Amino acid sequence: MRTDTPSPAPHAADTHDMIRVQGARENNLKDVSIEIPKRRLTVFTGVSGSGKSSLVFGTIAAESQRLINETYSTFVQGFMPTLARPEVDVLDGLTTAIIVDQERMGGNPRSTVGTATDANAMLRILFSRLGQPHIGSAQAFSFNVASISGAGAVTIERGGQTTKERRSFTITGGMCPRCEGIGSVTDFDLSALYDDSKSLNEGALTIPGYSVDGWYGRIFSGCGFFDPDKPIRKFTKKELHDLLYKEPTKIKVEGINLTYEGLIPKIQKSFLAKDVDAMQPHIRAFVERAVTFTTCPDCDGTRLNGTARSSKIAGISIADACAMQISDLADWVRALDEPSVAPLLTALGATLDSFVKIGLGYLSLNRPSGTLSGGEAQRTKMIRHLGSSLTDVTYVFDEPTIGLHPHDIQRMNELLLQLRNKGNTVLVVEHKPETIAIADHVVDLGPGAGTAGGEVVFEGTVEGLRASGTRTGRHLDDRAHLKPGVRTPSGRLEVRGADTHNLQNVDVDIPLGVLTVVTGVAGSGKSSLIHGSVSGRDGVVTVDQGAIRGSRRSNPATYTGLLDPIRKAFAKANGVKPALFSANSEGACPACNGAGVIYTDLAMMAGVATTCEECEGKRFQASVLEYHLGGRDISEVLAMSVNEAEEFFGAGDARTPAAHKILDRLTDVGLGYLTLGQPLTTLSGGERQRLKLATQMATSGGVYVLDEPTTGLHLADVEHLLALLDRLVDSGKSVIVIEHHQAVMAHADWIIDLGPGAGHDGGRIVFEGTPADLVAARSTLTGEHLAAYVGA
Repeated sequence: MRTDTPSPAPHAADTHDMIRVQGARENNLKDVSIEIPKRRLTVFTGVSGSGKSSLVFGTIAAESQRLINETYSTFVQGFMPTLARPEVDVLDGLTTAIIVDQERMGGNPRSTVGTATDANAMLRILFSRLGQPHIGSAQAFSFNVASISGAGAVTIERGGQTTKERRSFTITGGMCPRCEGIGSVTDFDLSALYDDSKSLNEGALTIPGYSVDGWYGRIFSGCGFFDPDKPIRKFTKKELHDLLYKEPTKIKVEGINLTYEGLIPKIQKSFLAKDVDAMQPHIRAFVERAVTFTTCPDCDGTRLNGTARSSKIAGISIADACAMQISDLADWVRALDEPSVAPLLTALGATLDSFVKIGLGYLSLNRPSGTLSGGEAQRTKMIRHLGSSLTDVTYVFDEPTIGLHPHDIQRMNELLLQLRNKGNTVLVVEHKPETIAIADHVVDLGPGAGTAGGEVVFEGTVEGLRASGTRTGRHLDDRAHLKPGVRTPSGRLEVRGADTHNLQNVDVDIPLGVLTVVTGVAGSGKSSLIHGSVSGRDGVVTVDQGAIRGSRRSNPATYTGLLDPIRKAFAKANGVKPALFSANSEGACPACNGAGVIYTDLAMMAGVATTCEECEGKRFQASVLEYHLGGRDISEVLAMSVNEAEEFFGAGDARTPAAHKILDRLTDVGLGYLTLGQPLTTLSGGERQRLKLATQMATSGGVYVLDEPTTGLHLADVEHLLALLDRLVDSGKSVIVIEHHQAVMAHADWIIDLGPGAGHDGGRIVFEGTPADLVAARSTLTGEHLAAYVGA
């Protein structure tokens, strides 16, 4: 007789422990089929452009979000972003996906760390309940709400009768009236707006888009407030006031009714309402030349009016609280003992503690969100998920170690494991070996990039990856060596008394003619030092990871200027004009206007992009495709990868030196796999930076500043990047790199290490010297990690 009971068969509900993907064909994926274990940490590896993001973000996360959106009513769906169904045969076992990507947070000038994470909303309620004197509701502490009051008669219809009643209203907001809640005011350099020796009809206005023949020029000439043939320097006070400051006034010009407005309010509305980085280059150049931004004298940059600043809790106003370092603010909130708002204090304390836990305790809530680095923005987005009670969720991370010092990567790894241990599925796209090492399951894509990638080359454990012989497996244990000798500087770039953000009156000499690496833990002041004191100087070319502003029509060929020599070469070879070879000009297919696809908007459902039947997605008229250069038409050239195009334009009938030179630079920065016509909107952060670098390499600057150029680079590609930096330095340039990657530190000629901590514990230079000296001294966190990395 057996006394032990046989174990029961698993419940049917417990058998769904895999996310199954079959036949994924998004972007460059080639019919990929994989099974990903749930409630485990899976890392996706592979060279840049191998299809990791297409599989994780473009397929798994996109379909999960689309299915969730479909559970809402059609009314709600109308307000939500619409998502198309990814190209995949079967997606099974999906759970709710939460995407934490590294897109920079909105560049809206009003957006701060506090408003982006809801911490400000809780603080405002706290001050409206406890602040003394009491000044009003939470709105009274918001720098986005202006104070308004009004009174008048209103007409009301009741029971078929119309009556008039007098009503008045007041809204008490916290916005500073002088700067309108932006914290800075603008002063205009009038000499940059017009040439006062000329009259309007002679083209005195030097503002982009305000030419004499243009619409604005005709308005100013025909408004009748001043003589358009009189030089501006001879204007009376009233005429000059009307030209510059006149409030909106109805006028008639050339028989058309319109509103006239002075130059300065017009510029403020059309140019200054946007983020400077989002502007077209020629408009940005004008704004930087004509406008100076100074801290608002009325609110000292706090964005709040005097009333909002006068209400205090324990001697601290809301402006003081937002200016505190978050770790200090968390202590202050914990010290408040007020039973009436206990739940609010608990929630606010938990949010602020999450900042500290994730390594962002050095930020302050009033920091503009547009100034956060990619890594800081990603970790800020993580904050709302850390304390979440949700389980069985799929968290999708895009290189969470970006912008993290080796010391901080350890902390990030613990957070990822903590999310997994709560019973969540964690999917991470990553290149850093420290994070790959903690994976339960690894999916390696490749073997190459672009069309040479898109296949799963390995699935299994980290140990299996090491032994697999794939490109990632071979390079996983790569370790850089310190250079035997370093270059001698040719000069010095002096920085004196730097005090941007948390810098504590830093004096430093940056050597020229060598490769200088600026390093230190996240928040130690690296970007503040370089962007605040070096970037604006003459001859300094700064290449950061900010988004490239471009529509879905923009591609590497248009962005780098490569299309101009190609169009001219086609035009010359066929005896026609270059405009025919532009999909945005005369050569565009008339059915899809040169987009290659026709977009159909389906209201609350995902819009459908169908390939244009007329041009079959080639974007050009059929007649244009009859013209050839070296046996290829223009659409075939745009479908080439950079490597193919480099060969094509390098020799034979199609030889075009101007195009070849640009293609050479794109290959140099490791973008040989991109196709010339690939939309810029599909590029990753690292690809965008390398594309900018390739474009900037043609400029005549003597000093190049790069902000974490290893972002998004596979271990195997870091060597190519180092070779490129060496070539730049050997050609006589000075290269300054803000970087955390130990291979780049080991390769440097000079290291400037900031620290020792983050926020007000940092902002000082803790080491200057060669990498060998840093390893020998081991006096800083960076020194210890670099020594461990090179095996010293």
